[in-house]
Formats: sequence, structure tokens, C-alpha cells
Amino acid sequence: MEANPGKTLPPGPAHTDGSVSHPQCAGEEDWVDSRTVYVGHREPPPGAEAYIPQRYPDNRIVSSKYTFWNFIPKNLFEQFRRIANFYFLIIFLVQLIIDTPTSPVTSGLPLFFVITVTAIKQGYEDWLRHKADNAMNQCPVHFVQHGRLVRKQSRKLRVGDIVLVKEDETFPCDLIFLSSSRADGTCHVTTASLDGESSHKTHYAVQDTKGFHSEEDIDSLHATIECEQPQPDLYKFVGRINVYNDQNDPVVRPLGSENLLLRGATLKNTEKIFGVAIYTGMETKMALNYQSKSQKRSAVEKSMNTFLIVYLCILISKALVNTILKYVWQSKPFQDEPWYNRKTEAERQRNLLLRAFTDFLAFMVLFNYIIPVSMYVTVEMQKFLGSYFISWDDEMFDEELGEGPLVNTSDLNEELGQVEYVFTDKTGTLTENNMEFKECCVEGHVCVPHAVCNGQALPDASAIDMIDASPGASGREREELFFRALCLCHTIQVKDDEEVDGPQKSPDSGKRSAYISSSPDEVALVEGIQRFGFTYLRLKDNYMELLNRDNDVERFELLEILSFDSVRRRMSVIVKSATGEIYLFCKGADSSIFPRVIEGKVDQIRSRVERNAVEGLRTLCVAYKRLVPEEYEGICKLLQAAKVALQDRDKKLAEAYEQIETDLVLLGATAVEDRLQEKAADTIEALQKAGIKVWVLTGDKMETAAATCYACKLFRRNTQLLEVTTKRLEEQSLHDVLFELSKTVLRCSASLTRDNFSGLSADMQDYGLIIDGAALSLIMKPREDGSSSNYRELFLDICRNCSAVLCCRMAPLQKAQIVKLIKFSKEHPITLAIGDGANDVSMILEAHVGIGVIGKEGRQAARNSDYAIPKFKHLKKMLLVHGHLYYIRISELVQYFFYKNVCFIFPQFLYQFFCGFSQQTLYDTAYLTLYNISFTSLPILLYSLMEQHVAMDTLKRDPALYRDIAKNALLRWRAFIYWTLLGLFDALVFFFGAYFMFENTTVTSNGQVLGNWTFGTLVFTVMVFTVTLKLALDTHYWTWINHFVIWGSLLFYVVFSLLWGGVVWPFLSYQRMYYVFIQMLSSGPAWLAIVLLVTVSLLPDVLKKVLCRQLWPSAIERVQTRNQCLSVEQPTVFMLSQTSSSLTF
Repeated sequence: MEANPGKTLPPGPAHTDGSVSHPQCAGEEDWVDSRTVYVGHREPPPGAEAYIPQRYPDNRIVSSKYTFWNFIPKNLFEQFRRIANFYFLIIFLVQLIIDTPTSPVTSGLPLFFVITVTAIKQGYEDWLRHKADNAMNQCPVHFVQHGRLVRKQSRKLRVGDIVLVKEDETFPCDLIFLSSSRADGTCHVTTASLDGESSHKTHYAVQDTKGFHSEEDIDSLHATIECEQPQPDLYKFVGRINVYNDQNDPVVRPLGSENLLLRGATLKNTEKIFGVAIYTGMETKMALNYQSKSQKRSAVEKSMNTFLIVYLCILISKALVNTILKYVWQSKPFQDEPWYNRKTEAERQRNLLLRAFTDFLAFMVLFNYIIPVSMYVTVEMQKFLGSYFISWDDEMFDEELGEGPLVNTSDLNEELGQVEYVFTDKTGTLTENNMEFKECCVEGHVCVPHAVCNGQALPDASAIDMIDASPGASGREREELFFRALCLCHTIQVKDDEEVDGPQKSPDSGKRSAYISSSPDEVALVEGIQRFGFTYLRLKDNYMELLNRDNDVERFELLEILSFDSVRRRMSVIVKSATGEIYLFCKGADSSIFPRVIEGKVDQIRSRVERNAVEGLRTLCVAYKRLVPEEYEGICKLLQAAKVALQDRDKKLAEAYEQIETDLVLLGATAVEDRLQEKAADTIEALQKAGIKVWVLTGDKMETAAATCYACKLFRRNTQLLEVTTKRLEEQSLHDVLFELSKTVLRCSASLTRDNFSGLSADMQDYGLIIDGAALSLIMKPREDGSSSNYRELFLDICRNCSAVLCCRMAPLQKAQIVKLIKFSKEHPITLAIGDGANDVSMILEAHVGIGVIGKEGRQAARNSDYAIPKFKHLKKMLLVHGHLYYIRISELVQYFFYKNVCFIFPQFLYQFFCGFSQQTLYDTAYLTLYNISFTSLPILLYSLMEQHVAMDTLKRDPALYRDIAKNALLRWRAFIYWTLLGLFDALVFFFGAYFMFENTTVTSNGQVLGNWTFGTLVFTVMVFTVTLKLALDTHYWTWINHFVIWGSLLFYVVFSLLWGGVVWPFLSYQRMYYVFIQMLSSGPAWLAIVLLVTVSLLPDVLKKVLCRQLWPSAIERVQTRNQCLSVEQPTVFMLSQTSSSLTF
């Protein structure tokens, strides 16, 4: 048999147990991209198939990014892909190549600092990855070789090796499960490190190999495995195994995900298993899932890049203006070549354009500090360190789970303060996912466990007649069949308490056993049925055992399981009773069961299901059919053909299930309650007050979801519900429905603007929209005339005018489609998706910010999210407090960086008008280099970590404050222009204030004239003090750290200047700064100038704040004023009370 990867496999000579002939196996005709694995590296028997050994990677895992040899070039390449780093590299190279006014050190040192810090951080992170890889690659693994166990390092494992794994060990690679220490050939596995799910999953050994329990037995196995090439889906696997017996043709068995044990999963409650390696090293599913999620960028980062481009344009225009003015000035006689600066002959003969270009580059170098390279480092540090405040928040720690919030990315902290739409899952997110059995409806009558009758709680189940007469003999039989169906139609495992390791639920407090399932619904149903006298005991040797009402044990042979999937929304089992009768029991959502039913009290059960759904209960319907042996044989052949298909196996199985699950008899329905999470309603109410629109996206039926929405205050009593559902579309066309709803909502919004509508106002009509998955598919589907966007735009218009939207019956992909639709609508709002299950991952990845709830449906959502929180209620603090503060802090950081760099470089621009555009620097090289690195960096970093312009309790108590910062309010063009103009004003004050003071040249007591370096130092001193004190004025939340850093940085500047100018430094080629700072401080007018200029520079900003606060205060400023008044009043009241008490006699 041809076995090269990627080649088509022609038919081969094999068949299954005689039922399916292998020469034309279903799905094999066009099967491509396969691999053949020889179990134990044993060649197939002669004549069976061609033996072509294949090369596969070894079992080494490499999660590291760099090696010792490529770290420097690869890291440098990655860092210089950032536009700011590349720009400063170009400036540095220009300084090296041409004669520029500043030393290359001034650009090189900050760049070197930034590159080095980043490289050390990334290198350390990669070193940790190397350590983890080595620990994993060198751990010991037991192989079966020549009938005995051999111990080797994990990295030496190869495809085809037979491996022994013991209890609580992790699987070293992806294995096909051959045999187990359990007699039934099963094993239990937890995949916590893969998808976070701590529940036990059952895997099944290959039927023909499960009897091989010793090393000698397993070594004698002669088999080949054909399977798909590696792919990252953890839950999908297609293959088949050919087992060769002595003289017979090989037996073919299908292999699916239930036979595959994944690397990283852990063996539980099973002594040992044997498996054959099929995917190793970087081809394992775990390794293929390493690739990181697509990078999300925040609105602040986009604004930052836009502002950077504006400043780059300013820089180029400055350099251009100075270059032109230089040649205009030099065109006058005697100014191009003064007597004291004669040109050489080579300089005179240089091309004019070349000279002009060189001068342009020199001016670019001189003014390049307007681009703040250190801003990127400060922002990175602020985001990284700031993210710890979420992790450390004790209020967001959940005692029950024993876990707090997790931060998977720190790049989106400030985006939490900009959210406009929240898309939330229902089950497990808004609700607890803690199911409690409420009732069941059998044959039209309702059974309630522990019902209350005449004020007395009945100890056992009570059949309370609600709809029709009590059941007769046939009804009694159907009732028992219903309970048996619920006892048998599930995938629950039963364990003794001593054996259980992991989450569990005891079926009865008196019995030492526990039910374990990946679905809380199943456990609730099996526990609920116990109260009616039917107890599920266990699955042993493929027989399901249950205890009936008469305390007799009934045994049913489990023939087939038709697994649950989210598309079919149902599952079935085929069982054989002790009397030889074959039953198919099916349970699932009402929408997937009712269309397949041909008999039963459909109307009564449907009305009960709808009533329960309105009360917010989760409902399931149960049906059955008897199978005659011939019918069962046909089903077996149909399933076997689908199971061994290697191409489109899932599709073929779905088609087979569709054919099998027909002509059912309806038995009844169940109702399970999933309680609302604590403070879910309070959280939604707060989000709506903050101007955030909340959408619920769920797979549940409309009535159940709507009841939950009312309970959590998403919909209110006065909310007018608008429906775009399948039921309504049966009566009207989609076009008519959408236009009718559009008229309804737009009529209301014509008179009132809904931009400031919180969804809670009583004086205007409040709309809520309900849409289901089928209707959404029609809206998203391109129209026949090719105009795909018409319905979408109409739908979006309706949604914009609704305070809340409920999307029910949603498939996971549809959830992502809804998020994408809103995300790319014309307003481009910031979206947040929150969910707890694997079905929410697609919308979590699609939204701007994805939040996973650490819930009971595993941790896949938490792993794929940007942030993870223990409960939905924590979203309130996450957005309204942490998000608000992060945004305020980083927006101030960005604006402040641009402001202080304008202050820094504009005086240099003005100085050129007074030095003949000769590119003379105003500041000393040390000051140019350290301004952004040392003198002004720490205060803004600390501000951006600690600032609380309003107390956290106030932000939590008053959600409307969140609106003040909505739509990137603090980084709009208006705010950016204000900060830039403020920087220009301050620069004019620094420069011309010092200039006019120097016009009176005798400013020292001995009549000595101060030079240009003293002038530059005076300007620089005023500037450092002004920008630092500007930040101090903006600080509302003072701690000892702020005081230490702000006053400490000013002190550091003074001490550094005294040392820099007070000592002759031998390593410097010049000593132009010697005694300059000390001489400046010895001048009285210089002191006066510093105080006066700092005051004048800060005055406009102070006046603007005072006037705006008095005349046009924002909501935040009103709260600040109120808090200040309260803080003043409290000590005053206390003093007055003390005074009055001292005056009493």
C-alpha cells in the first residue's frame, strides 16, 4: 500500500468483521494527506502491503523562540521592525556618517538602553521556555522493546513506539490507546493542561487489542494504523487500524478521538495503559496549538501612532524651514563666510543640493527628540506593571474557586475603559451552571420530586395530575420507560468515592459513589431520577446497570452511542434489555426532538415545555423507538461504514445519525433550573448606566433565555420586545419584518437622541430585540440581487435603537459573526465578549477584548481570553474601576510625553534664529541624552501606575462616570492640540524669558557676562522644573512614593548638574560645562528667572482648569469637587463637635 504522506491511498485488501469490505472502503476513494504507522515498527505480513519506512520528527518539544546563536540577530531584527526604533537607528547612523551638531551618543545611548532592556526581558522569558522544554524533553518514558520495558528520555521516542503510561503520569506524545489495566478496556483522562477541563473523560481501547495486558502480549501485536496528518483540532481525529491475525485478512477498526490520548493529558483512576505513538514532538496536537492568538491593538495605541506621524511631519517641516532659512540668510554678502570661519576649497566646490541635503539631515538630527522613543518603553512598563493591579485585587478573588482574576495579555488594559458593547453568554456566565432537577412531564402528567401536598412534603416522588387524568397501565409502562431512558441515555461515569480524583457529585448521601460527567445537566437528571426510584449504578463489561423501584438490578447491553453535538442538539443510545428487546433512547432540545416524533402526547408536553421555558428552566425532551434485529443490523452497517470512512467522517456520521433518529415515540420532558449568578442583575444594571449596551448570545431556546433576561434586568417590565424569529418569519417575509421593526424604533428615536440613553429612562419607550440563529443566517446571507449589506444595515439600525438584544439558538460561529457585525459597523465601537465554555471561544477571539469566566464548562474560554475572572459580577469592577483608571492613566502618559518633548525641542528650533541657522545645540550633550531617560521618566511612570483621579468606591458607585471617557475622549484631536499648544507656549516662555533676562548681560555680581551654555542650562532648568511640577498639579492621588519620585527627580537633576559641571571629567574631549551650573546659581537674576518663568509657564493651565471646572464641569470634575468639599467638611464638623463638647458644663 502506498503510504507516502500527501499521496492518495488506493484500495487495499482488508475488511471489518465481515460486514464492510475493505477494497472500496467508504470515503477512501479520494482520501489524501495520510500517514501509515507500523505498530512496534513491525513490517506487515508479506503480500499485505508495501513496507515504506517514513521519517517523522523526534519527540522534542521546542517552545523557545531563540537559540544561543541566533538570539542577537533575530532579536535585533524583531526590535527594529518597530517604526520608532528603526527611525532612531537611522538618525544614529546619520550622526555617524555626516558632521552633525550633536554627538551620536545622544541618539545612540537612549536607543541602546531601550533595545537592551527589551532584549534582556525577551531573553529571560526565552531562557525560561528553554528550561521548561528541557525538563519536558528529558523526563523518563517506558517503552516496550522485544517484550520488555525499557526506560528512555522522552525526546528519543519515535512514531510507532509502544509506550507504557502509569496512573497520574502525563502522556509523552499523542498515542492510540491499545489496552488498559481495566477489564472493559477503558481509561479515564483529565485534559486540564490542554483545555483546562478538570472533568474525567473516558477513552476506549481498540476492540481487538484491549485484551493485551502484558509487555509480551503487546509486543506480539501485528498491526498498521492509517490516519490523517497532524492537525491542531483537539477534538477531531480520523483513522483506522488494520490488525493482522495469523492467516486471515486484517480486521479493520475505525479510530476516532475517543481512541486518541493527547500529549499533556493525565491518566486518572487507571493503573496503566499501553499506547502506540502516532504524533510526536512538534506534530502533537498540543504543540500545534502553541501558536499565539492574533495580536489585538488598543484604541490608545492607534491614537499614539497617529500622533507620532503628526509629530514626524512637524519634525520634517521644522528641518525644511531651517534649511531654507539657512540658505536665505547665507545668500547675503559676508554672512556665508565670515572672517572667523573661512571655508576650505573642498567645501566651496561641493554641490549645492548635496550641501542642502546634508544640512537638512543635520537639522533632522538636531530636532529628532520631538519623537519620544522612550514613550514606547514607558508604555510597555506601565501596561506590564499595571496589569498586576487586576491580579492583586482581593475583591475579585473568589473563595469558592480559590482563584482570582488572570491577565493573559497586558496590551489591552486601557481598552477596558472604552467598551461600548458587551456580548455575554448565558449558561455559566449569567447563570451558575449548577443544575437542579425541578420536574418532569411524562405522558402529559407532571412529576415533581419531594412535592408539597396539603402542606406536607412527600418523602418520595409524587405524580401530580396537571393536564389530564392519571396514567393507566400503559401510561405506567411509558412512565417507567421514560425513567429508564434517562438512566441509560448519558455518558456519566460512576466511581467509588475513594477512587475519585477530581470534581464529583454523590448520587446519594447514603451510597459511597459519585457521578462524574463533563455536562452538569446529565448529573442533575440522573440525580433527579433517583428520587423517582431509578438509580443508575455503573457501566461494566459494556452492560449498563440500574436499580429499579423494586430494588431489582436491571442490565442493558450498550450497543451504540450516538454522541451529542451542538448542531444536532441531541444524543442517543441503542441498548438491549435482558429480554432481548432493542431500544433506541434519544434526548435533546425540543426543536430537535419534536420534528422526529410520530407518536406521543406532543401537544400536552409541548405546552408544558413552553411554560417551563418561560419560567427560565432548561428543558429537554425524551423519546424512544423499538428496533427489530433486522433494523438494528442495518443501523450497524450504516454506522460502521461511516465510522471507518477517512474522508468527511463527521459528515457521514451526521447523515447516518439523521437517518437513524427518526420515527420516534415521545415519552416526556424534563426541566432543570440553572440559577442566576450572584449580583448578575446588579452588574448588568451598572453596565447599562455606564452607557454600555449588553447583548446576550446563547444556544438556549427563546423562552428560557428571555426569562433569564428579565431576571437579570436586561429586559424590564416596560421593555417592548421586538422579535425577529423563525416563528415570525413563517408568517411574514424577512423584508417586511425588518421594515416594520425599523419604523417602530426609528419613530421613537426621531424625537429623542439615544446617544446619552442609559436604557433606564422612564420617559421614553424602551425596546428589546430578540433574534434567533435561523433569522440571523437569513440576515447575513447575501441577497439574490447581490446587495448583501441592505438587510445588515437595517438590522444594525434596529439594534442601535434597542437598549438590549437577546440572540438565542446561536451556534458558536454565529456568536462570532454577531460580534464581527457590530465591530465593523460604521461607528467602529469597542466590543467585549464574555463567556465560560468552549463554544464561546470564537466570539472571545473576535471581540476587541475577550474575557473568560473560570467556570464549570472547563477552561478553554479562560485560556483563549485576554482576561479571566471567577464570576460575571467581577466584570463591573473590571470595567468601571480598573478600565476607567487604566484609560485615564495611559492617556495622560501619552499626552504628557508629547507635551514635554515639545517643551524640550521647540526652544532648540527658536535658538537657530539667533545663531545664523548654524545647527548649534542649545543644550549640553548630557542633558540631551538624559532628559527622557532620567530627569523626567520616573514621575510619569509612577503617575501612570498610581493615579486615582476619583476614589475607586466612587467609580463603582456611580457608573455614569464611565461615559466621560467613552469614545477615546481624552485622546481626541482637541485634547492633543491643547497639549501641543501648551507645550509651544511653555517653550516660548522658557526661551524668550531667559533671552530677555540675558539682554542685560551683567547678571553676575562681578559683572561677568554669561555665555551660551549658561543660557541653554537656564532654559533647561526652567523646563525640567515646569514639566515635573505640571505633573504634580495633575496628580490627585498623593502617596509617599509620588512625593519621593517627583521631588527626588528634581533633586537628582540638581545634584547631577552640580557634579557634571563641578568636576573636570578626564574622559570628556571638552569641558564646556565646567562651573556653568554653579555660576548660574550664583546669579540672583537667574534664581528670579527660574521662579518667575516656572510660574508663568504653569499659569495658563491652572487658569484653564479653574475656569472649566467652574463654568463647564464634567461629571468627573463635579464628583471631585463634591469629594473635596466633603473631605474639608468632615474635619470641620469634628472640630466643632469637639469645641461644643468642651464648652458644656
